[in-house]
Amino acid sequence: MADPRKRLPNNAAGEFFVDSTCINCDTCRQLAPATFGEADDASFVRSQPQEIIERQKAFRALVACPVGAIGSKDSAAARAAVHDFPLRIADAVFYCGFNSADSYGANSYFVQHPQGNWLIDSPRYSEHLAREFEKLGGVAHIFLTHRDDVADADKWARRFASQRIIHELERSAQPDAEWIIDGTVPITLAPGFTAIPTPGHTRGHCVLLHNRFLFTGDHLCWNREQTRLNAWRSKCWYSWPEQIASMAALSAWDFEWILPGHGQRIQLPLAEMRQQMNLLVRGMKDQNWRD
Repeated sequence: MADPRKRLPNNAAGEFFVDSTCINCDTCRQLAPATFGEADDASFVRSQPQEIIERQKAFRALVACPVGAIGSKDSAAARAAVHDFPLRIADAVFYCGFNSADSYGANSYFVQHPQGNWLIDSPRYSEHLAREFEKLGGVAHIFLTHRDDVADADKWARRFASQRIIHELERSAQPDAEWIIDGTVPITLAPGFTAIPTPGHTRGHCVLLHNRFLFTGDHLCWNREQTRLNAWRSKCWYSWPEQIASMAALSAWDFEWILPGHGQRIQLPLAEMRQQMNLLVRGMKDQNWRD
């Protein structure tokens, strides 16, 4: 938990606070936007939560924070919030929490499936999560969108004898991965699970489509402030033109949920999502595009 001696000065007075170890990964602002804001390249407590649901969200943010930068005097409530994870999003899709500093606080997801469960990107290793995954049937497959967000994938794979799936061009991040995919053609990994190569952010970046859920790694997210889809030009490590081409190809697929590694998740009706994707592709082609 955070150190009150390092409490940032712009925190609202009261129980919750953010300290100076914050890496500004956005995790807390995604989970509890009414409580946490951003200033001076860090998160801070903009308003102390009063309602039960807002306090619950703030404690979830405390647990999920990859560097333990969020503090509260209520340690019992913080321990209780651990049991909220994995957190159901919809259907059999869960947000793992326990974001890892090794992936700069990237989100990871769990899908329960009768033919074998899936982990998409990796949370930090936690015995609590491991026990919960075990109750849900273990982890058969670990899909890694790209090199940045592998975190503790090797530990999860050892615990559950999982198959790690990663693109050949990202393989150096998990050289002993069990399943290597290659090329730029979408591939069906299992019934209902399609890997779609989306080079741009990195050379071998891929997204995973499962029914109406698209797990997008660092390729695509929702911009809360501008209420539109977003691609990170400032965080494009390989090729912006290739990322535009990947996004244009992806816009032909059907999905209603965007579940990103970094950035806000969003659900939109199919027609609205298609419209938003088309607007995004046009916007990305503008030389003045900003994240």
